[in-house]
Amino acid sequence: MREDIQFDANGTVLRGWFYTPKSSVGPHPTVILAHGFSGLKEMGLDRYAEVFAAAGLACLVYDNRNLGASDGEPRHEIDPVAQMRDYRHAVSYAQTRSDVDSDRIGIWGTSYTGGLVLIAAATDRRVKCVVSQVPEIHSGENIKRSYTIEAIRERMQMIDDERASLQAGNPPRTIEISTYAPEQPSTSPGNRTYAFFNAFNGEGGSAWPNQVTVRSLELRLEYDALAFADRVSPTPLLMIVAGDDEITPTDLAMTAFDRALEPKKLHIIPGDHYRPYLEAFEESSAVARDWLVTHLCT
Repeated sequence: MREDIQFDANGTVLRGWFYTPKSSVGPHPTVILAHGFSGLKEMGLDRYAEVFAAAGLACLVYDNRNLGASDGEPRHEIDPVAQMRDYRHAVSYAQTRSDVDSDRIGIWGTSYTGGLVLIAAATDRRVKCVVSQVPEIHSGENIKRSYTIEAIRERMQMIDDERASLQAGNPPRTIEISTYAPEQPSTSPGNRTYAFFNAFNGEGGSAWPNQVTVRSLELRLEYDALAFADRVSPTPLLMIVAGDDEITPTDLAMTAFDRALEPKKLHIIPGDHYRPYLEAFEESSAVARDWLVTHLCT
């Protein structure tokens, strides 16, 4: 039901899995999935793919460039523009497969890639359906919500220092993505993030390193999915939003949904950013499955 695959993304080899549904005869409608900020495919994407495949959808799951099993340098660097373009490379690869119906391909993204699929769908009409889960919408606005003015100044100084260091020929520096703060409640965004990533660490052969290049912070400043929200149409769009999301703020996702044109659907799951992956996984996967089946299989 699952095979290891790899494909070329403009000179970088991306690796992942291809799930073939048992319930139907190919060529199959297919959905492409990639994880959010620093996430690896073993961190729950197999669960979503299994749900979708059981409904008759083939699934192409891959690690983002510079992460996990995929190639790309520097390691642990997260480039939103390159990741968005890799969805297009994944579509191109899928269309080369005889078991894929090249006219029925959808894309699914979550958190960091949740906004990137909006851009990919808006700029690639080969995409026939899109699911955007707890999406990052506009990183500049996210940063304003998440940090004090002083912390933002420190962050920008870190970026400037790294620019100078790289120009001098030094190797890229990395920083931790999440840490545990015992003085904070377990439900705080920082501790919830730490718990989520470390719950999967080492599972299924994954080795999540809890680090990202400093330059990734600079590249994040280029992230703006809001500008593309009204261009996704006429591709059918489902947005799954957490009702109390402090990591990818709920109101920014709602703004993007309001700007999007029909056909579209909004599904709100009460709780924080991680609830769709964890406590409400059955709900989030079922809503996405039904949307994909409706628009790819009928």
